[in-house]
Amino acid sequence: MLLWLTHTTGIRVTELSLLKISDVMFPSGDLRSEVFLRPVITKHCRPRTIYLTHVRAIEAVEEWLDYRQRRGWECGQGATYRGFWGGSTLVLTHKGRAFEQSFKTRKLKTGSKTYRVCDSLQQSISRTYRRAGIWGGSSHSGRRTLANRVVASTGSIELAQQILGHSELEHVAPYLDIDPQIIRLAFTLAL
Repeated sequence: MLLWLTHTTGIRVTELSLLKISDVMFPSGDLRSEVFLRPVITKHCRPRTIYLTHVRAIEAVEEWLDYRQRRGWECGQGATYRGFWGGSTLVLTHKGRAFEQSFKTRKLKTGSKTYRVCDSLQQSISRTYRRAGIWGGSSHSGRRTLANRVVASTGSIELAQQILGHSELEHVAPYLDIDPQIIRLAFTLAL
């Protein structure tokens, strides 16, 4: 499920670790096709929408929810959210607990910026890549794959920017398998 979600929606690992049941599911129990990422969980606190529309990603989420239900992980009372607590996180550890968040500080020209990261989920995803024989896979691999597919199929670097959640060229270019000069030219023409 982790790989399907990161590769089909472009969600970041830390965002995925903070995603709640109520973010991906209506109280009726139906999955949302448009998932709003709250500013408090996104990088740079910029809200955005991801789309849970890929058939295999939906199947993977459904299988995960069935597994959680069989285990009784963070299930509440009542019929809302299929019996899950709406405020519980979607992704849990192998012990049925929410992933822990770390705080890191980055020094910028404008001062220090503290942000949350989920190193343990990142390690789980990297381990999954290695087990699948994919070396060099990281939390950015899914976002990079999705952004490149979008650019290849639509020719829209701007759409890739929205998926990646970046507005600056130097933040988008490393994700794309395109000659940086072509990207600069596209951004110049867009302005």
